[in-house]
Amino acid sequence: MTETFGAEFLVRWLAAVAETVDREADRLTELDSAIGDADHGANLKRGFAAVTETLAKEPPVTPGAVLTTAGRHLISTVGGASGPLYGTLLRRAGKTLGEEETIGRVRLAEALEAGVAAVAQLGGAQVGDKTMLDSLVPGVEGLRTSFGAARAAADEGAVGTVPLRARKGRASYLGERSVGHQDPGATSSALLFSTLAETAGAEGVS
Repeated sequence: MTETFGAEFLVRWLAAVAETVDREADRLTELDSAIGDADHGANLKRGFAAVTETLAKEPPVTPGAVLTTAGRHLISTVGGASGPLYGTLLRRAGKTLGEEETIGRVRLAEALEAGVAAVAQLGGAQVGDKTMLDSLVPGVEGLRTSFGAARAAADEGAVGTVPLRARKGRASYLGERSVGHQDPGATSSALLFSTLAETAGAEGVS
């Protein structure tokens, strides 16, 4: 097992995210149709496909550059709220890593934590508001322990949005009618951690 990794690992992770989002796009859109604009799956599918294409053409040489590039393309290619939010997450994480050539799991968690803080500030939300933060926050915390812990915590956070009343975003307009539906943003956020754990497992990264 290797304890550090470079830019190539993150490029493969984001490519895996694109594949997973493509596969899960209909489910994400179905979740969004209940409490949102019914475009979450399609928007993320387009955005992460553009990210993968860009990273394949001109592979960045540092982990920070990978995340910064990905974030910038999500902001420019994804409509709705998800583009700016996911773009901010990755871009801030990338800037936190700076020019470091290799990083470890805990360092990645620290970078993503900075990204999550930026997302919270941008959206004015917190855990419990039935947003992507309900998955991102526990996922990042779990990442400090292991990739598997991150996946489990993020999944639990996404499912945990079902009984919540939305207090931010489009779903908040529904009031009590938002209760009983799983948040699409939290669901797609959980996919980031599940693909991260799968990528790490396939490549022997601890």
